[in-house]
Amino acid sequence: MSDIRPFRGLRPPVDLVARVASPPYDVINSAEARVMAAGNPYSFLHVNKAEIDLPEDVDIHSDEVYEKSAQNLRRFVADGVLVRDRRESFYIYRLTMGRHVQHGIVAGFSVQEYEDDLIRKHELTRREKEDDRARHTEKLMANAGPVLLTFRNRPEIRALVDRALASAPTCDFTAADGIGHTLWLIDEPAQVAALRDAFAAVPVIYVADGHHRSASAYRVRNNLRARNSRHTGQEAYNHFLAVAFPDDELQIMGYHRVVQDLNGLAADAFLARIGERFAVEPTSDPEPPAVRTATMYLDDRWYRLTAKPGTFPAADPVKSLDAAILQDNLLAPLLGIDDPRTSGRIDFVGGIRGTGELERRCRADMRVAFALFPVSVAQLMVIADAGAIMPPKSTWFEPKLRSGVVVRTLAD
Repeated sequence: MSDIRPFRGLRPPVDLVARVASPPYDVINSAEARVMAAGNPYSFLHVNKAEIDLPEDVDIHSDEVYEKSAQNLRRFVADGVLVRDRRESFYIYRLTMGRHVQHGIVAGFSVQEYEDDLIRKHELTRREKEDDRARHTEKLMANAGPVLLTFRNRPEIRALVDRALASAPTCDFTAADGIGHTLWLIDEPAQVAALRDAFAAVPVIYVADGHHRSASAYRVRNNLRARNSRHTGQEAYNHFLAVAFPDDELQIMGYHRVVQDLNGLAADAFLARIGERFAVEPTSDPEPPAVRTATMYLDDRWYRLTAKPGTFPAADPVKSLDAAILQDNLLAPLLGIDDPRTSGRIDFVGGIRGTGELERRCRADMRVAFALFPVSVAQLMVIADAGAIMPPKSTWFEPKLRSGVVVRTLAD
């Protein structure tokens, strides 16, 4: 079962929500955040990346930054930039990107289910990133940014969502990047109970995006529980803020690679070596057409690389992923990138930036680029169900949720 909980969210007034809502903390750096929040005292970046309100040389993991985040959140509440809802509520969050539309349920999701692997993962996390989000959450005593979850769709949940969508939304705005964000409030007790009951029949939920946020929620729960001699299991810290989308509405884009050099190989020799494991052909279309096919940009030309039979174990859900095929057959043996997590010679480009960004990087600071076909949600679920881990930088989800649209406090 899935134990979801309503909560009294902190939300911006309708006339401020477009100015408050900000990109997730981990998709922009500090310099970009300073530019984005310039002249906007309401931007939630003042909470999620509070170093922008301190000198540029500040250590972003210093106590000063976390304290500034908490101060800014308190100021937002005191000044009415964020206002608490009167009743415990669920929310429906619609994202619109061109013709693509997806609807998610905003709720508190169970930390215990995360621990018990009923909320399943597919990525490794890094200790320092967990530390950062855990410190941020404990200092704020709030979930400032949501985790993106997915579940196998169920008709009874879809019916409840459709019912909510028949009413007027509580906010609706289009961000500067053209993505539409619309929110509906579900606070009528019977509807809240119906949604809880419907999710109680969902056997498993999956982390799609936000592994460090969910891992830090587990850490925070353990820390606060250890300090609470009267722990009951009903405290707010036993759940974390997330938005769960049905699997048939999520959109995943490719996550591409750019590499600084050819590891000492001349271009002709490099192409010949690739041909040992891939069918190589020039192409005018930079988009990979299907699974097990990548495209490569080298010396102002695009090539299609199709993995040859026998170069990967087709029955292995991880090793047969395009990112793994490229890593095991090209990046490691030819370019010497044995660990893409630590190598300084490789970088990653989210699919939202397009293949034109790969061409630009090759003109600017990289030698060769690879575009990958998107992973499917079904592949993600199979891997998570097997308790396996995807290669790093395998999935790029778009459109992305904004932070500050709904905040969940842990002090209730």
